[in-house]
Amino acid sequence: MTTITTDMFSLQGKTALVTGAAYGIGLAIARALAGAGAKIVFNCSRRETLERGMNAYKELGIDAKGYLCDVTDEEAVKNMVADIESTVGTIDILVNNAGIIKRVPMEEMAVEDFRRVIDVDLVAPYICAKAVIPGMIKKGHGKIINICSMMSELGRETVSAYAAAKGGLKMLTRNICSEFGEHNIQCNGIGPGYIATEQTAPLRERRPDGSRHPFDEFIIAKTPAGRWGNPEDLMGPAVFLASHASDFVNGHVLYVDGGILAYIGKQPQ
Repeated sequence: MTTITTDMFSLQGKTALVTGAAYGIGLAIARALAGAGAKIVFNCSRRETLERGMNAYKELGIDAKGYLCDVTDEEAVKNMVADIESTVGTIDILVNNAGIIKRVPMEEMAVEDFRRVIDVDLVAPYICAKAVIPGMIKKGHGKIINICSMMSELGRETVSAYAAAKGGLKMLTRNICSEFGEHNIQCNGIGPGYIATEQTAPLRERRPDGSRHPFDEFIIAKTPAGRWGNPEDLMGPAVFLASHASDFVNGHVLYVDGGILAYIGKQPQ
């Protein structure tokens, strides 16, 4: 009989690559993995963001290694992974966190902008997974966590490219599970709800009269938890999906949304 202990959630001796993890959700997930014992490696596509991330990890007391790498560039990703494997260790955990969103009505969105969102939010996770899977197969295990979205399930005005990419990422997650599960590789997703980050801060600011921003009111009304999520709300789910505790969980998207996807909304009075 297996006994449930904290050892099931230990990441001691593991190497985790978290893409785009200089701040926000990526940084919170990296903090959680480091707290469970993992060695952290992250990348950014801009030098100023990379420096910001390195400073953040230093302040947190985490000995992270950062790379300047565009995850949409397959050759650059191959080189980064090769360097990580030779200087830090084979990547045990990949978190595909890097992403962008462009909120533009579909009929106004330029095709090149649509393609850019698909490239960053869908093609890049494919490139990164493709680069780390051979090492995982050789080692005999691996964990891939794709940061999906409620837009993997729902549509909403102005996010056609983002929803298309995140819907595709959900299916890529299932396909990696299907193709590499026999190699003891688990690929799952985390689907955050609306998270309170610096990017969403303007939507949560009180108006001069003390009232909420209309979008803030909308999110609070649609969330059974009655609040926005925090990056810290994603830490436990990330450790679970990165650890031995989830060794028989594969091809699943864990929605951390305060209940939005389960809720039709309040009946009008």
